[in-house]
Amino acid sequence: MKSKRTLGLAVAQMGPVHLADSRDVVVARMIELMREAKGRGAEMVVYPELALTTFFPRYWMEEEEAQRRFFETTMPNPQVQSLFDEARKLGVGFYVGYAELTPEGIPYNTAIIVDKSGKIAGKYRKIHLPGHTDHKTDAPFQHLEKKFFNVGDLGFRVFDTMDVKFGMCLCNDRRWPETYRVMALQSAEVVVLGYNTPSINIYWNEPVHLRTTTHLVSLQANAYQNGIWVAAAAKCGSEDGHHMIGSSAIVAPTGEIVARTVSEEDEVICVKADLSLGEHFREHVFNFAKHRRPEFYGLIVDRVGAGEPLA
Repeated sequence: MKSKRTLGLAVAQMGPVHLADSRDVVVARMIELMREAKGRGAEMVVYPELALTTFFPRYWMEEEEAQRRFFETTMPNPQVQSLFDEARKLGVGFYVGYAELTPEGIPYNTAIIVDKSGKIAGKYRKIHLPGHTDHKTDAPFQHLEKKFFNVGDLGFRVFDTMDVKFGMCLCNDRRWPETYRVMALQSAEVVVLGYNTPSINIYWNEPVHLRTTTHLVSLQANAYQNGIWVAAAAKCGSEDGHHMIGSSAIVAPTGEIVARTVSEEDEVICVKADLSLGEHFREHVFNFAKHRRPEFYGLIVDRVGAGEPLA
């Protein structure tokens, strides 16, 4: 029997962030969530995608305006430094998503992991960007991630910090099995992610309940099939009349949801994650070294889209 390793793992779901909400107000909310998580035994706190602002890709505007209003040119910066300071004071790490504008002027949908000392230990830039670039005037709102962000250039990496191997992704990435498998092949133990998911699909008439169903299925299936813990944090509720799903969750390597939010407001869920549980699954069920057959998987990387059956 392997020795038991645990991690106090918390998700800090956030309710709406409106256009009128300042960074100072939002960061103050995040600090309160961090304090609650620490009081409940958290060592790592997971915040949502684009946590510092409203989900601005729903609005049509020029890229320059979006960058001026919603992007961070440095991290940390004076408006968010207090969050880093609080993490160091409390001795907790955190994951957070934000809009990044690099010194070269390149825009990304970005997430970072910060360790217990308040230092950035890893960075990820979103790869699976959903949405469109044109102005859909008949739609109830836009989904302009492809307009406002470049495809991430850092790949799916794993960061060994706080004695845990963490992987990161963002929102739509969570729906793609390749996301988790690439990190599992780097021995990831925990994948953390944030999301902003509209409850309405502007492309076809999708029943609202399916938005939550497919979200949870994606987390559960990939946690199980890779022997990892998955912690997913929503920004949710009605932002200036635009509703997004909640259902933030922590999923065990068994595929079971071990914690899930019950509101669409600021809410903390926390578990004592048994990391040795993942070790058992990776050794006895999905032992890649023993059972994977990559010589038969070539089509996954040879083709981007679906084509004809192989001869």
